[in-house]
Order: sequence, then C-alpha cells, then structure tokens
Amino acid sequence: MEGGCTCRHVRYRLIGTPLIVHACHCRWCQRETGTVHALNALYEADRVVHTAAEPEIVMTPSASGRGQSIARCPTCRVAVWSNYPQSGPAIRFVRVGTMDNPDLCPPDIHIYTSSKQPWVTLPPGAKSVPEFYELDAVWSAESLERRRLVRAKAQRT
Repeated sequence: MEGGCTCRHVRYRLIGTPLIVHACHCRWCQRETGTVHALNALYEADRVVHTAAEPEIVMTPSASGRGQSIARCPTCRVAVWSNYPQSGPAIRFVRVGTMDNPDLCPPDIHIYTSSKQPWVTLPPGAKSVPEFYELDAVWSAESLERRRLVRAKAQRT
C-alpha cells in the first residue's frame, strides 16, 4: 500500500499488513483530527518507507501529558503518521485517511468508546472497548510476534 499527504510532497510505501487498526474515539483524538475518531494503522517504523520528501516531526501535547511526535508534510501540513511515548519511535500510527486506498484498512477495533460522540453508531458486530485493551487478548499471534521482535531489537540498540 502507498499513501501520502494532500499535496503529494510526502509519500510513503507500507510493507506488509498493519499490526492492528484502531478507531480511537477518545476526546483528544477527536480534538486533534477535528472529527469523531482517529483511524490509525500501526506499523513497525521500518515498514513505513518514505518514497518522496521526508515529513517534518512536530511535537504536540497529548492526553497522557507525555506528548506525541506527529509526522507532517512541511508544505500542506497534513499528518501522515505519529509516534506515541507508550509505543516509542519503533511503531508508527499511520493515518489511514492518507493511504491511496484507505478502504483496505478498516478498523479491527474501536477504542475509548466511552467518550465517543453519543450520536455515533458503531457498525453491527464491530469489536469495541470502553477504554483500551490488553494486547494479548486482541492482537493476532503474528502481530504479537512482530511486536516482540521490535521490542527485542529496541533493547539491543
């Protein structure tokens, strides 16, 4: 899959499938995106390959108080991915809406639904949790193994 910003100055290629796709309904994501939820596909950083200009990394506040790094196009300012402190720089939260074919990444789970807008109705059968979840209970065995490898690599460096 490929994607990028609106002006096409920043472009990327995604290698393989995402670890998981979150639809986050927390009020912080609502504020940052200006819509009802953020839709992020989680990828290992080395599986997000920039094929054009590099994004600008902008530090922004976050609900945790620890901030987050958002990769934005320096020209059109669109956010293409971010890093959160709890995941570190090794995992990128790629904005599904910046993909050339976002239909390929529907959410695996809706999170923080306790703070979703009351008029938002989740699709029938959608997996959802009121806050966050235990990774071992939600992620696939393959994704958990990929996460283990990322963490082991980070400890070696």
